[in-house]
Amino acid sequence: MFEIWTYAFGIMYSPGPVNFLGLNGGVNGKTKQNLGFFAGVGVAMLLLFLSLGFLGNSLISPNVLPYTSLLGSGYILYLASKLLHASFQQHSPITDTSEKEEKHTEERLRFRQGLTVQLLNPKGLVATLPIVTIQFPAADISGMTGVLWSVALSILAFGAPLSYSLIGGALGRQIENPRYFAYFTRVMAVLLAYVAVSICIEHSLSVWFP
Repeated sequence: MFEIWTYAFGIMYSPGPVNFLGLNGGVNGKTKQNLGFFAGVGVAMLLLFLSLGFLGNSLISPNVLPYTSLLGSGYILYLASKLLHASFQQHSPITDTSEKEEKHTEERLRFRQGLTVQLLNPKGLVATLPIVTIQFPAADISGMTGVLWSVALSILAFGAPLSYSLIGGALGRQIENPRYFAYFTRVMAVLLAYVAVSICIEHSLSVWFP
């Protein structure tokens, strides 16, 4: 069972699109506002664990993964473009209180975004499939025990972007110039775009054009 936790922790807490978004939100002081996004990530992983646990590999055919990966890379690119656009407004002066609140609300990541990006993220499937199809049977985990394990691992998934956000928050407190926040956001946008292109090449184009 230790191997399950080790594998899950290693792959969920390694750099990826969801964790990059969490890090960026933390640097910009939005950890609390982005809790819905983190919850969406956790719920997405729970859905993957439960569905794949009961239906196994038959639910996700290898022929479907390239198309899912293409959708996921497109959605990640969309989020990267939103971050890039926001970075050019971060150090612009805002004096009206209602405008500040509106901007503050618009920039937060929501539950739906966390759910969508994680369901379309190939990393989610890579994390889930070996656990439910190999490690769970090897440890004789099934039925209600499997459900409880799925819930526990989904909480672990919720903690991944949250931990990145907390680290980002600690880093953000050391930055006083709003211009640096904007530069950091642009770097995160570029990294997200790189991840999206890498996913597209590795999981889609390499399959269609070997």
